[in-house]
Formats: sequence, structure tokens, C-alpha cells
Amino acid sequence: MRWLADASTAVAPESAQRAIGYPMLFLLVCLGALVPVVPTGALVSSAAVVGFHQTAPFSLALVFVTASSAAFLGDVALYWLGRRGMGSKNGSRWLAAIRSRAPEERLAQARGKLAEHGVAVLVLSRLVPAGRIPVMLACLMAEWPLRRFARGNLPACLAWAVTYQVIGILGGSLFEEPWEGVVVAVALTVVISAAPGVVRRFR
Repeated sequence: MRWLADASTAVAPESAQRAIGYPMLFLLVCLGALVPVVPTGALVSSAAVVGFHQTAPFSLALVFVTASSAAFLGDVALYWLGRRGMGSKNGSRWLAAIRSRAPEERLAQARGKLAEHGVAVLVLSRLVPAGRIPVMLACLMAEWPLRRFARGNLPACLAWAVTYQVIGILGGSLFEEPWEGVVVAVALTVVISAAPGVVRRFR
């Protein structure tokens, strides 16, 4: 009976992690989509590390579903708020926040690529660090309906969740302790996010 007691004490922390972790991941990723200062990629990679080390089945699948659905809902909500700002005479703080994070040069590039390639640019924008907001603003300026934006944004969020989850799985597979994998996953996401800015600065 001792092994049963040991197993129950081992399962309890995992069940507690799942009960708290998935709702927190959903809320933080959704918030990060609305307020683009939360490192959502690092959150997904860290959650994937923890899911990789858990014994419960479908842990990684739940991380994927939670992260992608939260990113999608957050993006759609931000786009809806941006459309309201575009239609308002006085604008809105959400639209102002989107504009402040879209430099004119990058916005011009996003508008040109969006006009040329359409939805494909929206999908890729989620995978390019700091590419989401300029393309979203370009969609707003092109007066895309919310439904059209949502259709293009769905595969973008799925691809984004897969990419950062793979980073987490790779980090988690290198170490026995989850916290070590989390450190590696966060470091990788920070490097990936910072790389484009460093390249532009050197250019």
C-alpha cells in the first residue's frame, strides 16, 4: 500500500498544477494579446516544459489548445477594439496603443505585403517577432471585416502555439528537472524575440 500512497502524493501536485496552470495560461496569453508587453511566447514554452514532464496524458495537447485559443480570442478582441477606434471621431486608447507599437517604416512594409499576399502575411506575422501589431494595423487600415481577420488569424495562432510549444519541448527534453527546461525555453524565446531588433540596429 505504500506505493499507492506515494503515487497519490505524486499525482496531487500535478492535478493542482493543471487546475491552476491552464486557466492562468489562458488568462495571461489572452492578456498578452490585448496588451503586447506580456511575453506570451515564453509563457507557452514554459507551460510546454511543464507539460512534457507531467505523467498525465494529453498535457501537451491541453497546452496547445489553451494557448492557441487564448491568443485567437485576444487578437480578435484587440482587432474589434481597433475597428471601433477607427470608426470613432476621437479614436480610442486601444487604437492609439496599436499605432504606438507600429513604426511607420514597418507599417508601410506590412501594408505593401498585405496588399500583395493577403492572408498569408497575417499568418506569418504571428511567427515574426514584433510582426503582429503592424500587420494588424495594416488590416485595420485596409478595412478588413472582423470575420475576414478572424479567418486569417486562426491558422496564425495555431502555428504560433505549435512553434513556441516545440521550443518548450526541446528545452524540456534536455533536462530531468522541469525548472532547468523552463530556463532554457525562456532564454530561447528571448533570443528569438530580440534577434530582429539586434539585426536592424547593426544594419
